Amino acid sequence: MTRASVTIGDRKVAAGSHATVLLPVPDTFLRQGSAMPVHVFHGRREGPALFVCAAIHGDELNGVEIIRRLLRLKRLNQLAGTLYAIPIVNIYGFMANTRYLPDRRDLNRFFPGKEGGSLASELAAVFFENVVKNCGYGIDLHTGSNHRRNLPHIRGDMEDPAVLSMAEAFGAPLALDLSGMEGSLRAAARESGVRVLLFEAGEPLRFDEFSIRAGLRGITSVMESLNMLPAGKRKRRRVPLQIATDRTWCRAPASGLFRAVAKLGQHVGQGEVLGTIHDPFGGRSTDLVAPRDGVIIGDQSLASVYKGDAVMHLARFDAPRQAQASVDEYSEMVMDARMAR
Repeated sequence: MTRASVTIGDRKVAAGSHATVLLPVPDTFLRQGSAMPVHVFHGRREGPALFVCAAIHGDELNGVEIIRRLLRLKRLNQLAGTLYAIPIVNIYGFMANTRYLPDRRDLNRFFPGKEGGSLASELAAVFFENVVKNCGYGIDLHTGSNHRRNLPHIRGDMEDPAVLSMAEAFGAPLALDLSGMEGSLRAAARESGVRVLLFEAGEPLRFDEFSIRAGLRGITSVMESLNMLPAGKRKRRRVPLQIATDRTWCRAPASGLFRAVAKLGQHVGQGEVLGTIHDPFGGRSTDLVAPRDGVIIGDQSLASVYKGDAVMHLARFDAPRQAQASVDEYSEMVMDARMAR
């Protein structure tokens, strides 16, 4: 019996085929026609429907490259189920090298969206109605924001067994148990019964090879766990997933130029010096100290800071040294030169 086709927009995609569907979205002010490209791989065999998306924030580039590499994998010829790959959701922000939409709205606060609303609501509705609602699972790719870098980690509702299983399969060493705030893709998807995992890695407007490899490795691992792809020839090593019990931002106690001594992925103790804020004109320097013990999962990449700026992001774990050890082991695995790119 031939598997049924899937319909997205006004296009039908037959089983065993791949199509790129252009979903119409509101025009730019040049009125030359705008669209959101969606790559649809519809396998011959039955299986789950999964979406993988990037650039909900237009300045987050790592996910775009992760999906570009995903689309080139020959393994997709063996796909069971349906994969929807969306390299750029926020096309307006992407063209302007900015996180936001032209009206300064954050697209990830307007899901599920609605027709007849703001540009953010219109765009969110196109993506949600045509892609998200057709899936059972999703992986949303992000980076840090506003000159901040993130250590590769997972975010999601870890109390949901299906999401936890995806997180463990993804293979990243650390996870934050966050279900997503109102208006976020994760929160809206959960209300529609769609399990979504968010991958955070790297910084905006930059490609980071480690983050890209980690993301591609994680996506294919999740697809294997969902039986969408056959297992690879080499059994993948995994590190135990460490789920944070709490998190906090370390804020600058003074303005100046920050020189860090602590690094992403490092375990630090309460009161430990994370770096020093210097007066550029030679005045008094001020240390930034850890308010509690934890592992650094994010930091600011700009040297200039104002008093109160969020400079380093600390996550607390029941076994913080094991969390750092997992990060170190994971880094070695991801950057293994033998891993296919």
